Amino acid sequence: MRPHFCASQFYATLVVVRLLARTFAPLLCLGLAIFAAPIGTAQSGWTAMRVTSSGRDLNTIYFVDSKRGWIGGDEGFLTHTEDGGASWIEQRIDAKRHAVNDVYFANKEVGFALAGDMIFRSGDGGHSWQESYRISQTAVSGATAELYSLRFNGKKKGWVVGSLARGDNVVGSVLAITRDSGTTWQMLEAGTRQELIHIDFIDDERGWIVGAGGAILHTEDAGETWTRQESGVTVTLYHVDFRNSKQGIAVGERGTILFTQDAGRTWSKVTSPARATLLSVQFASEDAAWIVGRSGVILRSGDGGRTWVEQENTPRQNLYALFMNKKDGWAVGSDGLLLRYAQ
Repeated sequence: MRPHFCASQFYATLVVVRLLARTFAPLLCLGLAIFAAPIGTAQSGWTAMRVTSSGRDLNTIYFVDSKRGWIGGDEGFLTHTEDGGASWIEQRIDAKRHAVNDVYFANKEVGFALAGDMIFRSGDGGHSWQESYRISQTAVSGATAELYSLRFNGKKKGWVVGSLARGDNVVGSVLAITRDSGTTWQMLEAGTRQELIHIDFIDDERGWIVGAGGAILHTEDAGETWTRQESGVTVTLYHVDFRNSKQGIAVGERGTILFTQDAGRTWSKVTSPARATLLSVQFASEDAAWIVGRSGVILRSGDGGRTWVEQENTPRQNLYALFMNKKDGWAVGSDGLLLRYAQ
């Protein structure tokens, strides 16, 4: 789930060339290579670029290796790189103008994209995408589903979380499971009516879900049962990431940062240098962790999430998602903004 706000205007130099149709015949894409041009470099190591998205916000980013990655955005926008982000190829999926909220790969060949009430699946390394599952309004008593996050905790077992709404009112949550690598999905009872926004598994057995009202759900039996952990907050939590079976971070509204070093049995509120809503967090190593959020906020921790320092960032546009490795990483945001980090 990504809040939307007015973005600052920045200029980008973009060169668009048409690629040979033969080369990209397997792709359901526009056949355009978009070369992202730098629009500024901050002292913190982040370089700002722009991906041509016709003004659409970018909500999620995922890489399967150092070369191949995907970005999803508003109105069904999906783009793909095979050269480590030097160029991006827009792909078509029939998202019916719903925002692509998450992209995730269970392995290098099997990937998923979430858009509205639909799950799209690729079985050929992201070259083509087909609708795998859709939550019909009939199945949820006339409500409308919005799917936010997908993760796997085994070769064939995966989970999706989201919300159910009638108009502007959230009336329930979504928790769905696949046991056959995304071919079929089954709706489960989540045990809460609060909006569920992000899910993370550290291994086959142990996982966490965060959402509205400070909700944190935890499983230790591969999702057979989910129990609520005490977060100590009532704000919406948008993202959670665990480095190992004990050490995790959750982030949310009003600059909220929660830290645990006992698998969530206790969560402690960490002093945050930012008051903006924080939307994504990820460990890059045992000690290094990053957070991004509204108004271009970028926070870095060098001690595993216990303390945080705000980073200089020239584009003060909303940042919605992170993808970090040990030495480099990416962030995406409003109006096609793409940030790349290199040490």
